[in-house]
Amino acid sequence: MDKFEEERLKVPFGSKHLDAALCVPASGEDVHTAVILTHGAGGDMNFTHLVSLAKALVSEGFICLRFTCRALNLGYRVKAYWAVWDYLKSLQKFTIKHIYFGGRSMGCRAAAALARRLSDESEDAVQGVVCLSFPLHPPGQTHAHQQRSEDLRTLPEHMRVLFVSGTDDNMCDRVLFNGMLKEMKAQVEVFWLQGGSHGLTVKGRAEDSVLDEVNLKVIAWIREQET
Repeated sequence: MDKFEEERLKVPFGSKHLDAALCVPASGEDVHTAVILTHGAGGDMNFTHLVSLAKALVSEGFICLRFTCRALNLGYRVKAYWAVWDYLKSLQKFTIKHIYFGGRSMGCRAAAALARRLSDESEDAVQGVVCLSFPLHPPGQTHAHQQRSEDLRTLPEHMRVLFVSGTDDNMCDRVLFNGMLKEMKAQVEVFWLQGGSHGLTVKGRAEDSVLDEVNLKVIAWIREQET
């Protein structure tokens, strides 16, 4: 892995601050693409999958800013994500031209919601959204899928979305998910992790092997959008 630098930050958020970590390639002056990542309910920015993806992204020449917001209220999470997006844009030492939003579970719900709001103002605010284990519904409560997928279904045609989900995810009924995809206007790609749970773990496979597979897919997808 190429050399990189990680800086721990306090991102202003109203009268509070959000814990964050900025990963930058050693040759950060020439970097023009950044990815923001956040965690799901009950986690933080040090969740293994986020740290692994952040390191993989920076090793491929991208900036990655991940942050912690433990609130379980989606509206609050979206406001926190917005504050981090504003902070990233304010960094004077980089010339960031492309920004991708990402997160796992509840974190990608917040990412999609903010992407939809920002796209109402500008096509260039965010280039795409990475949804790791999108929680289409709580376990056994499939009736919630319409409400949870509203922001995704209303994303504009120019938006690009990558879904990474496990085939055994108990929060993503495949039939309902495929129905949602048909209603989406955005440009969508889906990567199914065979045997993957909502936590993107696979029985019988080492965690590092699964993480490498997911990370390679995310990086390849971002590179496709950049060409």
